[in-house]
Amino acid sequence: MKSIDVADISQAVAKLCIDANYFLDQDVISALQKAYEEEISLTGKEIIKQIIDNANIAEKEEVPMCQDTGFTVVFVELGQDVHIEGGSFEDAIYEGVRRGYTEGYLRKSIVRHPLDRVNTGDNTPAVVYYKLVPGDKLKIMVAPKGGGSENMSAIKMLKPAEGVEGVKQFVLDTVLAAGPNPCPPIIVGVGIGGTFEKAALLAKESLLRAVGKPNPSPELADLERELLISINKLGIGPQGLGGRITALAVHVEVFPTHIASLPVAVNINCHASRHKEIIL
Repeated sequence: MKSIDVADISQAVAKLCIDANYFLDQDVISALQKAYEEEISLTGKEIIKQIIDNANIAEKEEVPMCQDTGFTVVFVELGQDVHIEGGSFEDAIYEGVRRGYTEGYLRKSIVRHPLDRVNTGDNTPAVVYYKLVPGDKLKIMVAPKGGGSENMSAIKMLKPAEGVEGVKQFVLDTVLAAGPNPCPPIIVGVGIGGTFEKAALLAKESLLRAVGKPNPSPELADLERELLISINKLGIGPQGLGGRITALAVHVEVFPTHIASLPVAVNINCHASRHKEIIL
């Protein structure tokens, strides 16, 4: 049995919060560079260039790449042979978020109640998802999610008879309705199946995949490519000012569902696809 102290968890989470907001992963940079080459709009090309320049400045000067440093979403894979000692696991995560957002001078964006709108002052609580897995490792991934892109996400309970064509149409309708609001070029996460809430979680988890890495299922990889082509024909373009590149990638994940159901969720991410992970 491996023991991990909550102090080490807090320290790790604090660093992940800062790093995720300062340093854009190479997969996103590479996707943006490819988008720059493919964009035909001069305005669109200039916007993509500025996005890349902004990421480089954030990394060099160690400052947030965006003023919206997000709702802290944390994905945990806890090995069955790991023992957490010294206190509450979830409290340790919250303490890490609190410390990271304070020490990293990250904007605190969380309100204590959706109706009274009083800011908690430290970006807690985080949204934490746990998965119990074999082994003696603890994997923590921090994925800050900006409000602008999150607000443009959607879910719909389709009729099974609507099938894949209904799924495609819902994805396109959601992206078109979002327009410039999620700061395109975007990454589009799609969850199909499960229950109402499972589809939404699938869509969000799909955004953790390296940008543009296809689903291992050939059928789903083909669907991702088809959706990306269709989205990039909408003409929304970088920052909604027109052009060829509205999305950098589409990621699709699926799960078994009920015979009477076809849930579909679309979780849109802005070009700042932020996530960092550590294994303890």
